[in-house]
Amino acid sequence: MPPPLSATIISLYDRHADTWHRRRSPHASLEEAWLTRFSAGLPDGASVLDLGCGTGQPMGRWLAQQGFAITGVDSSAAMLAHARALLPTQEWVQGDMRALALGRRFAGVLAWDSFFHLNHEDQRAMFPVFAAHAAPGAMLMFTSGPSHGEAIGEFEGEPLFHASLAPEEYRRLLGAHGFEVLDFVPEDPACGFHSIWLARRLT
Repeated sequence: MPPPLSATIISLYDRHADTWHRRRSPHASLEEAWLTRFSAGLPDGASVLDLGCGTGQPMGRWLAQQGFAITGVDSSAAMLAHARALLPTQEWVQGDMRALALGRRFAGVLAWDSFFHLNHEDQRAMFPVFAAHAAPGAMLMFTSGPSHGEAIGEFEGEPLFHASLAPEEYRRLLGAHGFEVLDFVPEDPACGFHSIWLARRLT
């Protein structure tokens, strides 16, 4: 029996890291408004944990250009090779976000276009990971789907798994782990129809 599609994400990105990096814009023109809102809640020079950082662009690159210290985490060695070449002064860690335990907290936690590749149970289990790595007052931003379900995209002719919980469940999980929701915009037309959550750690 073949593995579930949610288990094929890491190997897919490893195989196609060069293509992904080449196609991904180095400029965060689409994401800049949300990155600006996220970074407005951070102290100057603050530390940001980028979960599922990929090749470091455009998100890590934009944040680094604003003077933030990036710790990027990704399961794909091939994606991280691009990130290290692009931003060699930042910290890049190969690891699975689901099992992450860095033992330190960050002023910002970002999971853009990465968290939504996890299945429903793995997404629920990520909220303690977010909380364990978020300092009091930390900003959290991640992308999801607009409603509960699964969606199968495509990259380089291969199926690409996405999933989402219901907005009401995300709100409950955030609240239960010490975050207040600052904003949620489903399918934001100004940001390529991403569904985006912005929250802050209370304690």
